[in-house]
Amino acid sequence: LVQQLLQCCDCVVMKFRPCIDIHEGIVKQIVGGTLKDDPDGEKPVTNFAATQPSTFFAERYRDDGLMGGHVVMLGATPESKKAALAALAAYPNGLQVGGGVTAENAREYLDAGASHVIVTSYVFHGGVLDSARLQGLIDSVGRDKLVLDLSCRRVAGTKEGEQPTYKVVTDRWQKWTELEVNEKTLQDLAAHCDEFLVHGVDVEGLQSGIEEPLVKMLASSPIPVTYAGGVRSLEDMERIRELGAGRVDATIGSALDIFGGPLPYTDVIAWHNEQQKS
Repeated sequence: LVQQLLQCCDCVVMKFRPCIDIHEGIVKQIVGGTLKDDPDGEKPVTNFAATQPSTFFAERYRDDGLMGGHVVMLGATPESKKAALAALAAYPNGLQVGGGVTAENAREYLDAGASHVIVTSYVFHGGVLDSARLQGLIDSVGRDKLVLDLSCRRVAGTKEGEQPTYKVVTDRWQKWTELEVNEKTLQDLAAHCDEFLVHGVDVEGLQSGIEEPLVKMLASSPIPVTYAGGVRSLEDMERIRELGAGRVDATIGSALDIFGGPLPYTDVIAWHNEQQKS
């Protein structure tokens, strides 16, 4: 199966994948790792909070022909769930959805218009991957509707010049797991999902540049993979294309002008469309 998947990826070109991050019912851009479980603790560092509803962004992505973007509920509150479902209704089968997805509720999101469901925390227990829960999701919705979120952080202690070690983090990126994101993990898990979504959590929302070693490693994935974290320019997109050999798609969040940043969304669309001609 893995060899077949690799052969299918040989003709792909890099794509821009849009995002709609929702917190407390509002479309926001939040610095990675600053969102806590404690409601009485520090508030997350917010780069941007939209005045427009989630449907505004979904409709724009739809009109621009962008497929495979993700709607992520940063805390599946009733308000955030309502906003996510509205976005899915505005762009049926054009968006993936994540945040609090389980085997019990995954079908609801697909029925509401999601092309895929994205899962992380649900399939981890005690810092290890729960194979039974993963299989339960596959039984519920099918492998072809499942995106595994392997968002990760660098393990401290990497010496200069060494390849960093990345491990998956869950529960608003606060809990470390034992699962290392490497070529073997990507090969093994590719048989159990349709795509991967990987945030470089240490640079997420900072517009400080990408996690280059992570992007390069993600190019070994035998199935589609989307990288997010630190993208600030079209030069960064080009660097992802080079390091990822065209196999790694990318998301831009805080840097986009539609999210209050300096990078024109229209320039990114033009770049994306140019890639699709190759």
